[in-house]
Amino acid sequence: MDSTVETLWQRVYGTEHPGAFAQLTEQLDRTRQLLAQQPANPDPDWYRNAIVYSLYVDAFAGDFDGLTQRLDYLATLGVNTLWLLPILDSPMRDQGFDIRDFKTIREELGGNTAFNAFIQEAHRRGIRILFDMAVNHSSDQHPWFQSASASRDSPYRDYYIWNPDRDRYQGARLIFKGMVNSNWSYNDATDDYYFHRFYSFQPDLNYRNPHVLVAMMENFLYWKIQGVDGLRMDAIPFIWKEEGTSCEDLPTTHTLLKLIRAALDYCEPGTLLIAEANMAPKDVVGYFGNDDECQAAYHFPLMPQFYMALAESNRRYIEDALSPSVTPAIPEKSCWMSFLRCHDELTLEFVSPDVREKMNRYYLHDPECTFREGEGLAGRLFYLVKENPDKALLLNALLFATEGSPILYYGDEVGMTNDVAFYRENSARTGFKDARFMNRGDMNWSKVDAALNQPGSIEHRLFQGIQQLIEWRRRYSACFYHSAHFLADPNPAVYSLERTSGAVRLVILHNLSASAVEVAIDRPMTDLGSKAPVTESVRLPAFGYAWLEGQA
Repeated sequence: MDSTVETLWQRVYGTEHPGAFAQLTEQLDRTRQLLAQQPANPDPDWYRNAIVYSLYVDAFAGDFDGLTQRLDYLATLGVNTLWLLPILDSPMRDQGFDIRDFKTIREELGGNTAFNAFIQEAHRRGIRILFDMAVNHSSDQHPWFQSASASRDSPYRDYYIWNPDRDRYQGARLIFKGMVNSNWSYNDATDDYYFHRFYSFQPDLNYRNPHVLVAMMENFLYWKIQGVDGLRMDAIPFIWKEEGTSCEDLPTTHTLLKLIRAALDYCEPGTLLIAEANMAPKDVVGYFGNDDECQAAYHFPLMPQFYMALAESNRRYIEDALSPSVTPAIPEKSCWMSFLRCHDELTLEFVSPDVREKMNRYYLHDPECTFREGEGLAGRLFYLVKENPDKALLLNALLFATEGSPILYYGDEVGMTNDVAFYRENSARTGFKDARFMNRGDMNWSKVDAALNQPGSIEHRLFQGIQQLIEWRRRYSACFYHSAHFLADPNPAVYSLERTSGAVRLVILHNLSASAVEVAIDRPMTDLGSKAPVTESVRLPAFGYAWLEGQA
């Protein structure tokens, strides 16, 4: 057994739980032996070159057999990594983020057999697979909670957090303001309260109990053996609670993450852990540790700055967000993951009140799309830009020019917009007016048909533009491992940056305005789009962009 695992275990749990630690070491040794019999992972740092496509399996393809049949489409688009939004067994009150069984794929998606066949086919095509693992909580339908809530004598009682009243953990903020009015809910059978950071049907797990960590490690290792390439660690900042604190981002949370990472790497390096930590970048960098916690993390605060730069034709929003004072340097093997939209809202929680007010003014086109009392905006990318294909492509160009791994949300490549019927249906079903359902409707395959077979259509233009950006990113992936050098221009609507790797120099230009601009360049280069040489300047149309290649 790796001594690092034991050292980290003792930092959290001391030496008082030898039985639980013995269970963990047995799991790790068994998994290590099983994986040693399989082909070794040739590239444990593969995630640095990931182009991620995020989807709900049921909304995108019905089930895993259907998704297997859609792999040709995804390969044509050019993505090399799929982020599967919740697929584990669930009552589906929060679209799968309420997990009832951590080792079982939902039956309506085809179950474990169909999923395992899908993984093999995806890997055969060179496509990696990530999926969501809610590490902070379970469903209230999970057998652990069913037992724990039925009796105070349950062996699973301490898998969750109980209190006679609501007076504990008063510093923990409400995350779903406007939908949940307390972090405590009453349980009739035991006449006390249980703690939850999200909906009341998602009780928090109690990681002070070492058997919870052992049980969750067993789940992680199970999916590692099945071939899953990475796990999105949902709600990771909340897993450790202490009285008198905000119960967020506590030091022991990071020790637990180091322990999980060390355990997985002991079995075989290369399983990606993604920190879902919606915080300022200076705080999120803590989840990389010293290349010994999560390998990747989301850059949530960058998302609204792309939209602000577009709305006000001013690059400073992006440059400020990526400056070292806001986004510090990260460890060598770590990477950011960025997106324009995701399954949740366009979060405005950590922007200034002024930017929040402006974002709602610029992009809240329908009051039903507000989320968390104005701290978030729901709605798909094409809805947000009022179905303007030039703006949609420019925003994607900004995303793909940014370091780290870009994430595409299903349907954005063909201009899908809000699914109001899906939102209203699910709001009625759940009892919550959760605007995020605007983003979560079924894939529109008629738009895909237009993208692939109707060259004059908007869908075709969007698809071709994003496909080209993906191809460029994959070709020049090494240029995106580190921060860019911003190039000055007297016009604030011109966002120019330089990236280099070895002898290769990329200059990427963006026009954030509705008027054509002329951008000077300092030496001859080649336009990757037109393949034409450029010497003194490049003319960018309204909301246009260009990628130039030359010698470093």
